[in-house]
Amino acid sequence: MQKIRYELDPYNRLILKKTGKKSSLLKFRKVLDGRFKLDKNNELTYHVKSPLYEKTPHQVKLRGKWSLDDNHNLCFTLDKKGRETLGDQITLQGEILDVKKNSLLFAVTTRTKEYKQSFYALDLKGKWTADKFNRLSFHAKKEKGMHDILTLKGAWEINKNHNIVYKYRKAKLTKVKQKTHTLTFKGFWDIKKRMRLHYVLGGGTDSVFSFEAGAGIFKERYIKYELGVRLSGKKEPIKRTVTLYGKWKPTKKSELIFQVKYENKKIHDIVFKAEVEITDRDKIIFKLKNDIGNKDIGATLKLSRKILKGSGEVFMQLLKSPRESAFYAGSAWKW
Repeated sequence: MQKIRYELDPYNRLILKKTGKKSSLLKFRKVLDGRFKLDKNNELTYHVKSPLYEKTPHQVKLRGKWSLDDNHNLCFTLDKKGRETLGDQITLQGEILDVKKNSLLFAVTTRTKEYKQSFYALDLKGKWTADKFNRLSFHAKKEKGMHDILTLKGAWEINKNHNIVYKYRKAKLTKVKQKTHTLTFKGFWDIKKRMRLHYVLGGGTDSVFSFEAGAGIFKERYIKYELGVRLSGKKEPIKRTVTLYGKWKPTKKSELIFQVKYENKKIHDIVFKAEVEITDRDKIIFKLKNDIGNKDIGATLKLSRKILKGSGEVFMQLLKSPRESAFYAGSAWKW
């Protein structure tokens, strides 16, 4: 039985190579000038620009599994099932061009007939999430609710705008000198669970990085979490400190919010419910809970009256208990 082996040349053009019985192609190994395209399920098709011979295919449909290699190239491992092809891996040379809340945009390097280098983009659809090692991963959607996992295997950082930034270095196809590539994930931070820190990539999306972290430190001007990103081959995780700077403000909706300023002075609120205890004339202790389910997040906050006074009235409701006097945000109470 004739089999066709799929390979790529250095410019990401598909090569058909026969194995087994005699091929219907005129030559043993033929480079097909064309481009790859994706369908709605991220399946790959190679569209041939101008078939050279009658038996040359106009397009080649491929089924397989997506991944990223250690050099941040896009890999596609071909399925063997039901095909007359070998289970080869196609590695697309290029760079990750951009990341958005529901996609990963990859620039594929190629060249024209005039031997000039050019590129085109493949836009994989799916969602972003964090793996168990706190690494950034993209789940590329497939048929029947399945997905392929593409993992960014390095450690991420936080920039001055509180955004997650991922950097990697690699050389272009025709150059030896390496270039630093910077990917910025635009979103906002949220805190809903104990020992967890969430980064949401915009509204209306399932793309959320849920990081396992240590206990949070809550102060008058900042919130701080420490966590580790475990990389392959490393014994110890890379430590990361996430410090969110902002200001506290009580609301009329029985909530205590922490306002964080992002890029272009955009403000996003981290919302908490709060059980409150007054310890003296100057300090108030808040036992923080999430705004959904009113569950304890394992954090306390001590604020001075001076910090909250600028917000006007503090909304509290006295709870009478035989053991202690405590308060919940709720009704107007003046100092």
